[in-house]
Amino acid sequence: MSLAAPTVRVLSGAAFRVAVVAARYNEELADGLLARVLAGLRAAGVKEKNLTVARVPGSHEVPVAAALLAAKTGADVVVGLGVLIGGDTNHHEMVGQSVSQALQTLALASGTPIINGVIVVDTPAQARARCVGKIDRGAEFAQAALEMAALKRKFSP
Repeated sequence: MSLAAPTVRVLSGAAFRVAVVAARYNEELADGLLARVLAGLRAAGVKEKNLTVARVPGSHEVPVAAALLAAKTGADVVVGLGVLIGGDTNHHEMVGQSVSQALQTLALASGTPIINGVIVVDTPAQARARCVGKIDRGAEFAQAALEMAALKRKFSP
């Protein structure tokens, strides 16, 4: 991901229903990412009664949970969160690609926007910077969710 995030658009989230699924793997970082997403949504006015949060073991489970949430909650948008950090193999890249493709396929098939908030990095320091540090990816994912929820509302019957 680039460090050049899009310009923030001020949107009220008061009318939106948002579902968030977050992996527990790399729990401290995933919790930080989730907290930042929820803070961004709440700051935009998304009501607690319109927020659904589900936790899953790891990033590979995020797409299945996102599909369930999209189908059962009536959400305007679903946000999928996880943290994949490189190690001795490229497993984190393979999981990241698989999850990304599954989330995109789900979004297109369901008509519900799915925000891919699964962080894929090479080092723990990169993950910390993006999940709990100065690069606030959580706020960016919340903003993307609001924009896509507005788009869905605008063009849905």
